[in-house]
Amino acid sequence: MRAIAGRQKVHLVGCAWFWAWALVGVGFAFSFVSFLGLLTILPVALVIFLLVRLHPINGFGLLSGAGVMLLVVAYLQRQGPGTTCWHTATASGCDQHLNPIPWLVAGLVCFTAGVAGHARRSR
Repeated sequence: MRAIAGRQKVHLVGCAWFWAWALVGVGFAFSFVSFLGLLTILPVALVIFLLVRLHPINGFGLLSGAGVMLLVVAYLQRQGPGTTCWHTATASGCDQHLNPIPWLVAGLVCFTAGVAGHARRSR
């Protein structure tokens, strides 16, 4: 019984590190897709430096985190491709949207590959 509890604890710790690295992946991907990239890359690099001192890099977590950021971009571009116009009682305007399908496919592939890779490695 203790062996099973020990394996569950090891599994939970491994999953916690996976998701910690996934958050770093989200931040790193945000640095590349945002106009705030120059402001966010330094804090992300600092977090990477601190995490590397505590635990080795989990590439699958980074990949899944980048996939989450790609899925966020796909969601934000969901009204595209093209121009969509809107109006309210006090304002109106038009927005340009990208095609969300490539972002969605890339996000799903990255996220799924990262989770599947981590699950396969932690067996």
